[in-house]
Amino acid sequence: MSSVIKLARPEIRELSPYSAASYEDGLVRLNANETPWPAPGGTINSSLNRYPPERPEELTARLADYYGVDAEELLVTRGSSEAIDLLIRGFCTAGEDAVVICPPTFGMYRVYADIQGARVHEIPLRVDQGFALDTDEIARNWPEDAKLLFICSPNNPTGKAFDTEQLKLLCGLLHGRALVVLDAAYAEFTQNDGCIDVLRENDNVVVLRTLSKAFGLAGARCGALLGPEDVVSMLSCVMPPYSFSTPCQDAVMACLGPDARQLVTERCALIRSERQRLTDALEQLTGIEKVFPSDANFLLVKATDADRCMQLAQQGGVLVRNFGWQLPGCLRITVGTPEENNQLLKSLEEL
Repeated sequence: MSSVIKLARPEIRELSPYSAASYEDGLVRLNANETPWPAPGGTINSSLNRYPPERPEELTARLADYYGVDAEELLVTRGSSEAIDLLIRGFCTAGEDAVVICPPTFGMYRVYADIQGARVHEIPLRVDQGFALDTDEIARNWPEDAKLLFICSPNNPTGKAFDTEQLKLLCGLLHGRALVVLDAAYAEFTQNDGCIDVLRENDNVVVLRTLSKAFGLAGARCGALLGPEDVVSMLSCVMPPYSFSTPCQDAVMACLGPDARQLVTERCALIRSERQRLTDALEQLTGIEKVFPSDANFLLVKATDADRCMQLAQQGGVLVRNFGWQLPGCLRITVGTPEENNQLLKSLEEL
């Protein structure tokens, strides 16, 4: 049993999984109240009149192989965002428990905490140290009501990946007190991802992954939670059956073959190359004060006049995101194709 399962809500730990209708090849399916005909009016695969597997076991096995964990240590989720929701619901009793976040960071941690009625404590990143984790502050002043620590690495919106040894140290300091959630949505874009190493060495860690970014499957909404088997099993009971649709399973399985994985690797290398080229070009513009180092597929950029930058980009046919609500004067710019990046740079020439 992992050291963190006892931190989960008792009523969630005691849940029994829903038992859906079972299927066997070659037998007529009259046990799940499905219609026997395919959907009318389209060319969609006829199997869509049948429920997908209650839990996508084949997909789970393929993703576990890709991420380097056992199938029992992986839960397929609808994007990594659903995993955030499951964790907060599974560990935080409304009005009693809390989570810790390190802003500036991904905004959905707070949204899901607010929905569950969990308090949110902030231990900000050290801006003076390049948006570094304040490990000492986290360990020394850990709130007594906090169950979860969310760390996004590479972080959104700053783009910085945190040091693996620092993460291991932090997990050790919080052992028995908290579950550390490493959100590694952008891990494929860094060449030094150590989240799996942290997971292997600590039983109070879960890692969140997604195929929305590097694999180009944002529309399929496929993510994965990697963690201790008992945590994965418990959270599986919170999910509804048949939650991952047949077309999405087909799309993901097609991307996990060796040829597709090689293409993803090549595209990530191109993104890293373009990230550096875009950085170098933006730094030459007088209206850009700073381009922060990034290990992700985007850049955080501080501009003299962020609103004007957005306006010029949009006039040139490009959308960028203003993060002034979190970081005054800062824009987040996704790294696109070489042609898209050229279009952005051309639109900003007036700077």
